[in-house]
Amino acid sequence: MPRAARLAYARGFNPPVAPVLRAIFSSSRMYATTTPTGFTALRTLLRSLGQIVLQGNAATGACVLAALVICDPRLACAALIGVVSANISAVLAGCEEQDTRAGLHGFNGALAALAAFTFIADNATAAAIAILAATATAWMLDPWSRFLQRFHFCGYSSPCLIVTWIWLALVGPVAHTAAPHGASATTSVISSMDVLHGVLAGVAQTTFASGALPGMLVVAGIAASSRRRACWTLAGAALATVGQVLSGVTLSSLDAGLPGFNGALTALAVADCGAIATIAAVALSVLLQQLASHFGWPAMTAPFVIAAWCAHGITRVTTRQGSTSHIPSI
Repeated sequence: MPRAARLAYARGFNPPVAPVLRAIFSSSRMYATTTPTGFTALRTLLRSLGQIVLQGNAATGACVLAALVICDPRLACAALIGVVSANISAVLAGCEEQDTRAGLHGFNGALAALAAFTFIADNATAAAIAILAATATAWMLDPWSRFLQRFHFCGYSSPCLIVTWIWLALVGPVAHTAAPHGASATTSVISSMDVLHGVLAGVAQTTFASGALPGMLVVAGIAASSRRRACWTLAGAALATVGQVLSGVTLSSLDAGLPGFNGALTALAVADCGAIATIAAVALSVLLQQLASHFGWPAMTAPFVIAAWCAHGITRVTTRQGSTSHIPSI
């Protein structure tokens, strides 16, 4: 038995913890023997944070983490708790090591933890829910992805949405905080600078942060991976923000970036389908977000996920029909 495990027993750990310790130690030895450097864990963590904005890039993850720290160190701690919990759970579940290193098993955990710290005021309760929710996303990711592959869909943030909706339904509104990004209805004249701030704050809101500076950091992180996708992110956030402003969004919501974040994520996910499909998908995400807001549903990133699925599905059908129409008749 490793020395750390013996120390754990000496400090009073119960016997059922031993298999977990052995799995963690064996996974760390595996990482150490299969990689030439000692920064694999750090790169995996940063890539997981980068995958929040659909970029498996460590530089993107570093910018996302910096944006969270600037906005609220509490959110940064939440994201780290979620990533570590999800990645350890992925190792224990026997998930593909390559996917874990690419950040695919960690980003939903980070989002689930961020949601917990957003909706729950008490830090101890939020941390407990965050660990459980992040662990659940890691364990459900592979079977859920296999189910979605039947329809040729990507999971995106749907595991986080499912887990968060479940614990919200179980815990109830008692655990909710007054939304940290403010939902007070203030009727003020919205200027062009407010809209610009709202666009950047909308990009930041993709990571549960808010503010223009965090938004610029997230855009810089996406640009480190792909300048084209950074442009589409800004375009999606701008289209969604303007659409929400025209429909009468409040200044407090605009300042928090709530109108634009689903549009930013949708444009990121659908950009390869073409400009028309991307604009239509962003418009659909705006409509779905307004519908959810009208009924008081905690939609979070659900409008983005649904809009991206619809865009990819329609694009796939039209492409298939276009290819069959060119087949000459006999």
